[in-house]
Amino acid sequence: MEFIEAFFGVIGDLTWGWSLIPILVVFGLFITITTGFVQFEFFGRMWRVLSSNNNAADPNAISAREALLVSVGGRVGGGNIAGVAVAITLGGPGAVFWMWAIALVGMATSLVECSLAQLFKRRTGENECRGGPARSIIHGLGADYKWLAVIYAICLIAAFGLGFNAFQGNTVAGAVEDSLGISRLWTGIGLAIVAGFIIFGGIHRIAKAADVVVPIMAIGYLLMAAVVILINIADVPAVFMSIVRNAFGFEEVVTGGMGAAIAQGLRRGLFSNEAGLGSAPNVAATAEVRHPISQGITQAFSVFIDTILICSCTAFVILLGDVYVPGAEGIDGVALTQQSIVSHLGGWAQYFLTAAILLFAFSSIIYNYYLGENALTVMTESPIALNVFRVAIMGIVFLGAVAPGATAVFFFSDPMMGILALVNLLAIMMLFPVAMRLLKDFRRQLKAGVARPVLNPDDYKDLDIDLDAWKGTAPAEAS
Repeated sequence: MEFIEAFFGVIGDLTWGWSLIPILVVFGLFITITTGFVQFEFFGRMWRVLSSNNNAADPNAISAREALLVSVGGRVGGGNIAGVAVAITLGGPGAVFWMWAIALVGMATSLVECSLAQLFKRRTGENECRGGPARSIIHGLGADYKWLAVIYAICLIAAFGLGFNAFQGNTVAGAVEDSLGISRLWTGIGLAIVAGFIIFGGIHRIAKAADVVVPIMAIGYLLMAAVVILINIADVPAVFMSIVRNAFGFEEVVTGGMGAAIAQGLRRGLFSNEAGLGSAPNVAATAEVRHPISQGITQAFSVFIDTILICSCTAFVILLGDVYVPGAEGIDGVALTQQSIVSHLGGWAQYFLTAAILLFAFSSIIYNYYLGENALTVMTESPIALNVFRVAIMGIVFLGAVAPGATAVFFFSDPMMGILALVNLLAIMMLFPVAMRLLKDFRRQLKAGVARPVLNPDDYKDLDIDLDAWKGTAPAEAS
């Protein structure tokens, strides 16, 4: 066992330790510059997805907004509550600035990876499509690269389907036990049953659940943070300046100074918004849209919501309070966020945070499950295998909730995510000319006065795209 742990530890060091973060940052900057700062060009267009429940041709299909909310529900989790607190504790207030920076860069990366997932998606049912990096590899790079897709799929199942779901169950059970005194056993049973009800309904039920849960949790958390900011409005400029000064080393409050701020900000930002890691494209491909770039723009908005909005809320709640002491050891993680909220709003706020953690973690569980399911279908379409996987996920969630120490078994999660991220980045690099071709087509239609560009499959006959998945699009619909 020690050998296995050491082996995965080496993988983690070779990915997250020194190679992955620089690659994600450099490649993100490359995409941003090469696409002409596409995330800023279409920033205003991103907000349109919130005003329409279903912009697909078929009202029974997964809409762009539903796919957005599923991915937001997955991205928004413990990283937004505990992760930000850890980043501030280890990197100082300046870490927040670098979280913002990597999110703005990551928006372009997410746009590209999700647009490619849309282009190469396959129709699997009357109102259902599947896609993601694995299928982009198989159909974009060719069958000779299927081995690479299989490696990606295995890593996705191990990291998100198994490991991270155990941690989410543990997070919920711990928060409920600490604040409400409810036994982990009962929390585990309840969480497993509710999760099972939703995941056995497939992507449509997952999307409908996210359409309800995610707006409630996101808006509730944003409103809570807004109250805290308004209460301390006079201190906001000073906190903002502290973030900037620490980010560039003009003021150092932790060991490591500017270096610690950059390292922690980039690491926690990437963990939180998942841009470039290859997870969100699996959900992005389920939406029925007129053009792949449309869903890419929507998913870039998901990164903005996760980091620029929700992570910033946690940061200001902590930095505007008096619980956080720069450079001091002791309180960190979710405890720092929880005690900071209580210091602002009173004891009742800890129950609010418990509810937020419950919703955040639950939305992440159903998101993680779908990633695992989608990866499984790359290797087998067997209904028996799918149902076994669903039961296994319920068991993993229950195990993580009732046995906190059991989550240590999933030490392979982060290393596996590191491998799948490297595979995803390799695929993006190889398919980047195709993404630029899509972007050029989208811009051309906008310039021609087309308000809602559409994909014309005839323009991509040289690529292995599924015509059934794009049968609802035609140039005439662009008017």
